[in-house]
Amino acid sequence: MSITLSDISLTNFPEKISIKEVSGEQVQIYYYGPKSYDNQLAVITHYLHGKDVVNDFSKIEARKYLKEYLDYKFPLAEIPEQVLKEPLQAGLFGDFFQVPFPDPLNYRFTFIDLFAGMGGFRLAMQAQGGKCVFSSEWNPFAQKTYLANFGEMPFGDITKEETKRYIPEHFDILCAGFPCQPFSIAGVSKKKSLGRETGFKDRTQGTLFFDVADIISRHRPKAFYLENVKNLVSHDKGNTFRVIQSTLEELEYSIHYKVMDGKDYVPQHRERIMIVGFDKRRYHGEESFEFPSPTGQQPKLRDILEYYPDKKYTLSDKLWNYLQNYAEKHKAKGNGFGFGMADLDGITRTLSARYYKDGSEILIPQSGENPRKLTPRECARLMGYPDNYILEKVSDVQAYRQCGNSVVVPLITAVSKQLIDAIEDYERNSELSHTERTAV
Repeated sequence: MSITLSDISLTNFPEKISIKEVSGEQVQIYYYGPKSYDNQLAVITHYLHGKDVVNDFSKIEARKYLKEYLDYKFPLAEIPEQVLKEPLQAGLFGDFFQVPFPDPLNYRFTFIDLFAGMGGFRLAMQAQGGKCVFSSEWNPFAQKTYLANFGEMPFGDITKEETKRYIPEHFDILCAGFPCQPFSIAGVSKKKSLGRETGFKDRTQGTLFFDVADIISRHRPKAFYLENVKNLVSHDKGNTFRVIQSTLEELEYSIHYKVMDGKDYVPQHRERIMIVGFDKRRYHGEESFEFPSPTGQQPKLRDILEYYPDKKYTLSDKLWNYLQNYAEKHKAKGNGFGFGMADLDGITRTLSARYYKDGSEILIPQSGENPRKLTPRECARLMGYPDNYILEKVSDVQAYRQCGNSVVVPLITAVSKQLIDAIEDYERNSELSHTERTAV
């Protein structure tokens, strides 16, 4: 029996899971075929996108999973080994590359994308000519969005060793918008007094930052780029950030950090801390890195609004009355809680992951009717995502959550450019210096 290769594509490959939302919160999971393709789809798509950069373990696993799937799909066919080694040349899975944001053909560097979310870091790094060689995101809804836009299913929980073993041995940049979890410097001091391991080596800490530090320690990328909430600097009286900084410096990386506001790039007040580090063993702390200066531009909210938004985004009388009464009640108590009516010629408050609930932090005024929420597409624009970015693979609820948890793409892109320029400037100057010494 011959295989009809054109029939094997992204559209009929069983997704990791089929997800059905219940009341916007719970999920029901249905598995396709005789088994779950949970990890398999991540392994296969990473193999397809980076056959020459994935590690040997990933290659073996990908070929095994490909054979399992093809045997299931074509039980009477004999699958040639060459098809497993070169599936793209055999015409398989071309749909994984028919996506809005494919990898650059001639890439300048490699990077990994941790806590990937919607892929804001990936867009920024690909804009600099970078190729993503590993991605990880635990949320299944965000995974579906990521797959639709990049043709690659992210791996799941990065805290698990079974996930980390798929990371290639060598890559240039580590990117992570890691969640902030509290930990105390007092605990670190106590462990030191007991002679126990601290910092990234202490596996009992249970914070996601230490998984990032662990990966940096194992793979020693040229540089890393981390992003977090502004309050990371002041959390626990500054102890949290001191532990993070000291841990990264313990790994022998020079650290640059700055709180930056996305309002120069999008019409949204969104302050985040940017943390960039360079390997001291390679660059000796001599990299010429600077964060980008404020653009001085003033984006306007009205420029990202849709002309004819669906009426379903207009607040009901019941919800609008509730929000007004809630605001009045807290105003009488001297509190500042309440809805935020946006200035169409200005910028908005910070978009949050809870925006799907009532949209109260950013409401759009409408003449002659109740205000409305931003649409999911407008939220994506507010984060700097282009209009060809696919949001429709998930519900509005999940799209709102993903946008609220995302990074401001043009801000991340501007910092990424400075990071890559610093690396390339150093390497170019080092090469010139070596040439001059050799000539002498």
